[in-house]
Amino acid sequence: MLTLTIKPVLNCDVVCYLQVPGKTLLMAVWAACIGGTFQYGYNVSIINAPTKAVQTFINETWSERYGDEIPEQLLTFLWSSIVSIFTIGGLIGASVGGTLAIRFGRKGTLLFNNSFALLAALLMGMSYYASAFELLILGRFLSGVNAGVGICVQPLYLGEIAPRALRGAMAMGTSIFITGGILTGQVMGLTELLGKEGYWPLLLSTTCIPALLQLLILPWFPESPRYLLIDRGDDSACNLALKQLHGGENYHGEREDMERERASATGVKPLKPWELFTDKTLRWPLFTIITISIAQQLNGINAIYFYAEYVFAEAGIPFEKIPYATVGTGACECLTALTCGLLIDSLGRRVLIIGGYLLMSLWCICFTITLTFQVNSWMPYLSMACVFAFILSFGLGPGGVTNILITELFTQTARPAAYMIGGSVNWLSFFFIGMVFPFIVNGLQQYCFLVFLVVCCLVATFIFFVVPETKNKTFLEIQSEFLRRKTTNLTATKGSDPLLSTSL
Repeated sequence: MLTLTIKPVLNCDVVCYLQVPGKTLLMAVWAACIGGTFQYGYNVSIINAPTKAVQTFINETWSERYGDEIPEQLLTFLWSSIVSIFTIGGLIGASVGGTLAIRFGRKGTLLFNNSFALLAALLMGMSYYASAFELLILGRFLSGVNAGVGICVQPLYLGEIAPRALRGAMAMGTSIFITGGILTGQVMGLTELLGKEGYWPLLLSTTCIPALLQLLILPWFPESPRYLLIDRGDDSACNLALKQLHGGENYHGEREDMERERASATGVKPLKPWELFTDKTLRWPLFTIITISIAQQLNGINAIYFYAEYVFAEAGIPFEKIPYATVGTGACECLTALTCGLLIDSLGRRVLIIGGYLLMSLWCICFTITLTFQVNSWMPYLSMACVFAFILSFGLGPGGVTNILITELFTQTARPAAYMIGGSVNWLSFFFIGMVFPFIVNGLQQYCFLVFLVVCCLVATFIFFVVPETKNKTFLEIQSEFLRRKTTNLTATKGSDPLLSTSL
């Protein structure tokens, strides 16, 4: 890590330090993310392109086995199972990810996690040649397990290897690689590449490529220094890891922060998920991550992508060109994730996530109006603008900041369990919106965005009043901030009229 010193100006005794991540730190982030959250985004988007081809394969396989065409309802059920079993695997992966991270380390768990991706790629690739659509279901399940473990452990690793001043920017690798995976999956699914009907087994097998890359590159980088010092008590390994990641002269400040955190955690074993619910000091941080994890799935971003094809068609884009417009939405979200990474350590977390939710609320109103009054020829283009504006607002705020807050609101002993809870809630919400959203659309049609408007406004209000700014603070300072807020609330309650007081 480089440190640039700016000389004092106008006789001011102020020295500013601008920290720039070093090459080793950036490469470690890349190595962790390519087999982590990149896989999540890639698997979410890659399944869309071969929809008709896979359904044809299921029908042909059924006919070969039973001498008759498969009933339409059963075909729909099997295809829905292939798509949705990914979320069940993700829930299981998130539920065990924190435990694996404690037992095998952050880096060790990420490396082991690639076995799920490799086996999934093999099963999905061989399903066509074995005439067994069941292998697709099993492969998608294993892909979900891989994504669940990755989205739990990788942000944990990034948050612990990054220096305090760059923690936000480095942790943004999670969102950048999710959106990068989505975009890559959309591009690979184009007919010019692997989107042709006969290429779908190869397309689904490409999930092995990120796994192989991580297996080749990540072993060259160290384990999390915090894990080595606080969980393993290995001082020498911690120092070596810090020197490799931050340079031989710039790691002492980070080591001091770790020592203070180790002193506070002396005699405390890593907490289990259920123990977080019984610890009163963690009540508000836990409630916060549950709230923002649910909101990340229920804020309307899935609805926007659902309506995107309809909006593009209404705007006059030819049917065969719509996939390219969809790639544009993926590129838009990827661009905003990069922008968020540049801004998060200067503007702070609260400004971005609250501003993002408020802007999404505005676009929910605009999108509802444009979908309701499709009377003028230019109105579909206004709807298109709302689609891109909503995606930009999501990527700039909730899409980028949520995972960082889960890292920052907890100390070393509670962080893995917090990721298990946050990840499980996120996957359950993902499954819930997938099951309920079609009914919401059928019942409310374009007015479904008013539901998401309420969600966005409520979450923005909650964050404004409850969540402190975490920029450039140690994990212990952030924990103390929550405790101070609790103490202030209790003092105010005891000092007021009991008939008028309201307990938080």
